Amino acid sequence: MKEPKSLQEAILNFADFENCKAFMLGLRWPDGVVKCPRCGSEKVFWIGKERVWKCYGKHDHAKFSLKTGTVMEDSAIGIDKWLAGLWLVVNCKNGISSCEIARDLHITQKSAWFLNHRIRYALHEGSFDKLSGEVEVDETFIGGKARNMHVDKRERRITGTGGKDKTAVMGIMERGGRVRVKVVPNRRKKALQAEVREHVAAGSALYSDALKSYDGLAQDYAHQVIDHAEKYVDGKVHTNSLENFWSLLKRGINGTYVSVEPFHLFRYLDEQVFRFENRATKDNPLNDFDRFKLAAGQIVGKRLTWNEVTGQTSVTATCIN
Repeated sequence: MKEPKSLQEAILNFADFENCKAFMLGLRWPDGVVKCPRCGSEKVFWIGKERVWKCYGKHDHAKFSLKTGTVMEDSAIGIDKWLAGLWLVVNCKNGISSCEIARDLHITQKSAWFLNHRIRYALHEGSFDKLSGEVEVDETFIGGKARNMHVDKRERRITGTGGKDKTAVMGIMERGGRVRVKVVPNRRKKALQAEVREHVAAGSALYSDALKSYDGLAQDYAHQVIDHAEKYVDGKVHTNSLENFWSLLKRGINGTYVSVEPFHLFRYLDEQVFRFENRATKDNPLNDFDRFKLAAGQIVGKRLTWNEVTGQTSVTATCIN
């Protein structure tokens, strides 16, 4: 299969089911041996008319498709539209709304909204490795601007000043490397320092602003503070890398998504983290297909149902061989 380099080439390429099949086969079964995602058996037979395999193992649901065992499972949306949607989500710098996905893929807005959330769920990549070297920590608030709200909504939702009615988000960034972003209950010392100690290796150079919640971290880290009331940079002491991340995040939320419910905010954070960590740089010149392939490699073994995304049941990660 020829690797598409642009959205136009991707749409034309994946419009052919055989290209979709070749891409997914290389992704899921790189050794060329198709195995049942439910029992792991190699005794399977391809049914071309139905575009499914039949497993001869002794279990229910003998037939499976390219979407089985991925975030696409049980979706009525064709795999060609799924792959085009994935390309759009990971390669649009400021994100892409469900309304635009619905228009582009010719599906309903509700289906596009669910598709987007399943892709965001696949982009989440947990890790037990701690950040090290030079690490920046900072926090911000996510929430609607009072001036953009209808007067009735403003009176109901804005009950104080500052971040009182917004969601606190903490960011931890390893310069030149990874970033961890998480919704936190508040900006108090207990909440922020617990995140720092969980995600940053002891002895690392730690840079923060003058928020008092970071006091005491010098016992475990080479902690230096930049007071933004005086200046923003003092040699290596600054939090500008995280400020750059916040600007990209808020540009997407305010400009593309317009409004994000706190209940779903963590998935939008996962989406932005993936794009930021896999952006094209001088040291890592990724193109759109590279980014798309990395994201596609994370859709296998994960499942997010409608009840889970709407909060009716808890989310559980399902690992499928």
